[in-house]
Amino acid sequence: MDLTARFEKEALPQWRSLFRTACRLTRNVDDAEDLVQETMLRAYRAFNRYEPGTNIRAWLYTILHRVHQDGLRKKRRTPGLDELPEEGIPVPPPQAFVAAGGEDLSRALDKLAEPFRSAVVMRDLEELSYQDIARILEVPIGTVMSRIHRGRAQLRESLVGGAS
Repeated sequence: MDLTARFEKEALPQWRSLFRTACRLTRNVDDAEDLVQETMLRAYRAFNRYEPGTNIRAWLYTILHRVHQDGLRKKRRTPGLDELPEEGIPVPPPQAFVAAGGEDLSRALDKLAEPFRSAVVMRDLEELSYQDIARILEVPIGTVMSRIHRGRAQLRESLVGGAS
């Protein structure tokens, strides 16, 4: 099987999972699309170095994390611009999402600092292992566990504190 066919078979099915995570990381659908597109482009260019049979999700999440971090560094170096408010009618969230408290959870996740949000999203939403998250974030597994613990505690506090 040629490289392109292998990439389409193994990497492309991960797109939705990467996009969900990118949305959580960037807090913006347009930025998430750009992040996933750049991730897939880099993955395709480096696919000849990917070892078949290893964890494709962890490999792609590593690239996603690096692309995201590159973007954050670039953003810090460039002067900020004031964005104009978007025009148009706001679209309400899906009813099931609201009924399940998803909107509160989404807001609480958005409030988490980047290191905690990344770790919690990868573990609790994308169900990656602690070892994979440590490899992706390039930190010791104890740091991953600490970030997840602290992130979950902050989420709990935000959700319980917001309910009173």
